[in-house]
Amino acid sequence: MDFEEMLKYRRSSNAFAKKMGICVEEIAEGYARVTKTVQEDEINPGGTTHGGVCFTLADIVAGSASTVHGRLSATVNASYQYLGACYAGDTLTAEAREIKSGRTICVYEVSIKDQNGKHVGQGTFTFFLKDQKLEF
Repeated sequence: MDFEEMLKYRRSSNAFAKKMGICVEEIAEGYARVTKTVQEDEINPGGTTHGGVCFTLADIVAGSASTVHGRLSATVNASYQYLGACYAGDTLTAEAREIKSGRTICVYEVSIKDQNGKHVGQGTFTFFLKDQKLEF
């Protein structure tokens, strides 16, 4: 597998990730890592990062990890736990590890940490692998 081509594909094909300032840093067999710096306009009224930002980061890293299967995929289930607050200016790193790989279903454990290594979130994401092949 050409992980560099997969990385280029994920970086160029996901307009929403670009809009959110999410950078796919690494894709490997059963693994992906993405980063994002939280912006001021992503803060909720309580002064912390809006939960949707963290959930989006988790979904994108799991989807990036699913790229290694060479097929389009779609999230079919997700469970996410918020473990700690993060703030504007924080750099978040999300990692996804594949825990189940089947013919049509793959499951990923996701962990998100801030720049100090504080665990701010975790989740489990299930993806359906479509018949459509990815073009690298």
